[in-house]
Amino acid sequence: MRDIHCHILPGVDDGARTLEESLQMLQAAKDAGITSIVCTPHCRSPYFDFDKMWSAFHLLKSKAGGFPLQMGFEVNIAKLKRLGLEWADRLHFDGSDEFLLELEDNANEIDFREYNRIIYELQGRGYLIIIAHPERYKAIQKNPSLATDLMRNGCKLQASADFLNGGRTLSFGGGKIKKTAIKLFDDMCYSFIASDAHNVKHYKAFKKAVATYDLRGTHAAL
Repeated sequence: MRDIHCHILPGVDDGARTLEESLQMLQAAKDAGITSIVCTPHCRSPYFDFDKMWSAFHLLKSKAGGFPLQMGFEVNIAKLKRLGLEWADRLHFDGSDEFLLELEDNANEIDFREYNRIIYELQGRGYLIIIAHPERYKAIQKNPSLATDLMRNGCKLQASADFLNGGRTLSFGGGKIKKTAIKLFDDMCYSFIASDAHNVKHYKAFKKAVATYDLRGTHAAL
């Protein structure tokens, strides 16, 4: 089972702080049934340091005992606009055309029109766009059809497993996150469930989510 979104690299963002913690997370991922990981540190302020993140990836890979690790980024759309779209060629999943894109939590429906334009340009560069945790975005919480619009425009959607607990922080919308995620599962919107792990504990939610939900929209009662 592949985890396409986690913050396991040591000392580069708000995830693992040390190599020791990264290795503890790796063991927790294995225990949760994960067989390969895409390491996706934040590409957004204040964390983004491209060279440092790649160095952290090589360090972790050297200590991972051959466990399959792939480098990627969770790219915030506002940060990408500031960097320039040509940076997409350095921020996709290494060795793949997949591109993990984070939208803004507080964006409105008008902002989504601009997002679709940027997504179209990224697709024109040859990338398969994966939208990180759409259940957190307030515009989608208000109007879930925005998520299906993203799908129709060729995007894949990724649920972050912490939706089971209402997200990591109250600022994400609490119960609205879980309600929106269940709606998107029922509407067969998600292509991926990811841990979005920032620490060892987050893999418990991942294990429960993949055992409870599938990616065709049906789910068991919680």
